[in-house]
Amino acid sequence: MKTNRPSSRRVVLKSAAAGLVALAAPAIWTPARAASKRIVVRDDGGIYTKAYGAVFYRPFTEKTGIEVVAVQANAEPTAQIRSMVETKNYTWDMAKISQPAIRTLTSGSKIYLEKHGLEADPMVATIPAQYMSPYGVGNNVYSTVLAYRTDKFKGRKAPSSWADFWNVKDFPGRRGLRKHPFDTIEEALMADGVPNGQVYPCNLDRALASLDKVKSAVDVWWTSGAQVEQMLGNGEVDMVATWVSRAQSAIANGAPVSIVWNQNLWGCDSWSILAGSPNADACREFIKFASDPKRMAALTEYFPAGMTQPAAFSFVKPELAKGCPTHPDNIKNGLQIDARYWQENQAQVLEKFNAWILK
Repeated sequence: MKTNRPSSRRVVLKSAAAGLVALAAPAIWTPARAASKRIVVRDDGGIYTKAYGAVFYRPFTEKTGIEVVAVQANAEPTAQIRSMVETKNYTWDMAKISQPAIRTLTSGSKIYLEKHGLEADPMVATIPAQYMSPYGVGNNVYSTVLAYRTDKFKGRKAPSSWADFWNVKDFPGRRGLRKHPFDTIEEALMADGVPNGQVYPCNLDRALASLDKVKSAVDVWWTSGAQVEQMLGNGEVDMVATWVSRAQSAIANGAPVSIVWNQNLWGCDSWSILAGSPNADACREFIKFASDPKRMAALTEYFPAGMTQPAAFSFVKPELAKGCPTHPDNIKNGLQIDARYWQENQAQVLEKFNAWILK
């Protein structure tokens, strides 16, 4: 954060002062300077690219003259980011990435992301600390939830917790779980009675023992969001652990699906700048622009966005707001995914989980 020096300090050595002003110039944006600028942003593709284009990318270009080019890549593109920074061949300038990915890219001897330095900016400062890090400004909260087909539970009690999902006797039906330890381990622990506040660090043996109890009743171990959406749409499963966006998409397409927000697991994606990007200052301008609460609220015209600005809810219709992961009624019943735990334990948990699946 640069500040102006007192005028008395500028009286002496005017030429040196002029040099300092010139050095500071890259942080000062004018339409003339911006006209030749371009930033490349990695996002998730699909509805995100469509919504971001309409709400963020094109309006930012119109305001500043800085072109925004969106590209899509793997959900956790840490290897790609490392390669770009190592070779200084910047295909991207910034990326929308998860908190675990940020930790992976900033915890070693080499730092692959740029500190944004926007904590005191008026537009960014109102984002709660749980959505922030020195290397990322939170832009979207995503959730994993329990979803079920309402037609399959007509006239009988529907599941309302992971314990109910595990309760095959009282809640019979076809089940689906993710074929990956992310989220699945936490769900198993909560189903076994572990309170939200005690899930981390995960007791892996207890989690696998809990999964043993439901394993034979799991009809589908899914591997992609598209697979879940299809299963909910055609009734292949009665209940499933899923990313909420897939359940919401199935509902939008006419499927009789209900979402259980109780014990949802949530994480946060952030705007992060690649270390050494020659367009870092332009990226900072974009992040400030995209952090505007009114602009975040406009995303709900496209999907139930996990808005990280609490004030954004003042600009969203109540019926739309109820479907957002960060709505107060939803997030208060959720568990934040522990990025540090998964960064430190991912390899060993994956090994044990995959061995368990094969048993």
